[in-house]
Amino acid sequence: MAIESAPARNERRGQHVVLLASPGAGHLLPVAELARRIVEHDGFTATIVTHTNFSSAEHSSTFSSLPPSISIAALPEVSVDDLPADARVETRILTVVRRALPHLRDLLRSLLDSPAGVAVFLSDLLSPRALAVAAELGIPRYVFCTSNLMCLTSFLHNPVLDRTTTCEFRDLPGPVLLPGCVPLHGSDLVDPVQDRANPVYRLVIEMGLDYLRADGFLVNTFDAMEHDTAVAFKELSDKGVYPPAYAVGPFVRSPSGKAANDACIRWLDDQPDGSVLYVCLGSGGTLSTEQTAEVAAGLEASGQRFLWVVRYPSDKDKTASYFSVSGDGDGEDSPTNYLPEGFLERTKGTGLAVPMWAPQVEILNHRAVGGFVSHCGWNSTLETVAAGVPMVAWPLYAEQRMNAVMLSSSRAGLALRPSNAREDGVVTRDEVAAVARELITGEKGAAARRKARELREAAAKATRAPGGPSRQAFEAVVGGAWKKAAAAARGGRAGEPDDNGTAVTAQ
Repeated sequence: MAIESAPARNERRGQHVVLLASPGAGHLLPVAELARRIVEHDGFTATIVTHTNFSSAEHSSTFSSLPPSISIAALPEVSVDDLPADARVETRILTVVRRALPHLRDLLRSLLDSPAGVAVFLSDLLSPRALAVAAELGIPRYVFCTSNLMCLTSFLHNPVLDRTTTCEFRDLPGPVLLPGCVPLHGSDLVDPVQDRANPVYRLVIEMGLDYLRADGFLVNTFDAMEHDTAVAFKELSDKGVYPPAYAVGPFVRSPSGKAANDACIRWLDDQPDGSVLYVCLGSGGTLSTEQTAEVAAGLEASGQRFLWVVRYPSDKDKTASYFSVSGDGDGEDSPTNYLPEGFLERTKGTGLAVPMWAPQVEILNHRAVGGFVSHCGWNSTLETVAAGVPMVAWPLYAEQRMNAVMLSSSRAGLALRPSNAREDGVVTRDEVAAVARELITGEKGAAARRKARELREAAAKATRAPGGPSRQAFEAVVGGAWKKAAAAARGGRAGEPDDNGTAVTAQ
């Protein structure tokens, strides 16, 4: 088991927090930002625990800028060779999390015996099975929900739907009414619960039960974004239905001057204010070959300026890029080679297509960007909120359809959605052109832009202003509950079996 740097010795033993991150940038980035925020609080140190499975050079770059009070520990690789070749990405992740639990137990035991101790353990959204290990060792335990409160609520509600219905969730006859949330169709729920026969279905249902082992949830959201959901969740928590939830977000990276010489930024510098549509469907999402061609034709027909991050198409799997390494894609097999013939030449004056990756935070905060076509991954959503940029919602997988419903609802009002998709799900070039024009120049786009700016101000106040709701929530859990846990650790009570002496065993 590799620990890149030992936990910092601290005279106040026990003010050490251990965070477990699932594979994938969507989990690692917010976990890293949370750890940074924790150690800024007086006296705390942190260890981020990752999985060697699916790790990449991008992970190292994510952690390279963290302060020395944050250590990185990598759990040894576990075999998943027995999984079928077509196993879903979620099956692979959840299987790795489960099979690595013995290594996690060994790590936590060694940390408990170290000068730092362990005051609190946090799993991320996909690792709640690890809460049982923390319970077994008597460590206070929380879940860091890297997505939003509606997503967490849906995961907690999945076991109820499983128990009370027999049809596929996508075939439910009525809306799914989660407390305090916008109404959902069954098909809007996360992909892994859409097929009861797939092994991942049972894994995700069990996740909903595993969450109940937590002492609380830290959620990467803020009150103005999900006020009604937060109120409803608190009512359930006060009744003992769920552990308490703390809206402590948004956790987003600030723009860096290091990207000033990037080709994308230099190109944006030459464009008028608010004129460019930024198109990026995430680091893990993939379009089909036909859909890629339709997007290209639609952007060209729209007449709008655009900056498009192009990834390799896949006609089999919308998550085909999830574990791929970004790279620059500038070789002979660049993803831009899959664009329609002549597209790059015809749009040279109004558009820029870049392969694989671009500095997204810096792009969204550039004065020239007026809209964002996004897959609605929650990290990207919070980055666009922090920048005050409206969206076109183009969900691909995971909880992104739920996010798209919330963001395009009258409650949030942040996003437009393409309509008139064909029966096979392909959005035509005419619709791409129409929604691009509407977001940049239309009345609906202007309304979404006003709402985006309102949410930007609310997000900034939530975390930065004295008395901001996210700031208060963070102080309540870190400065309150966790400081008490640290005091208990210093008193020698950490590491004892939980639940009045009865240890909970992780399976």
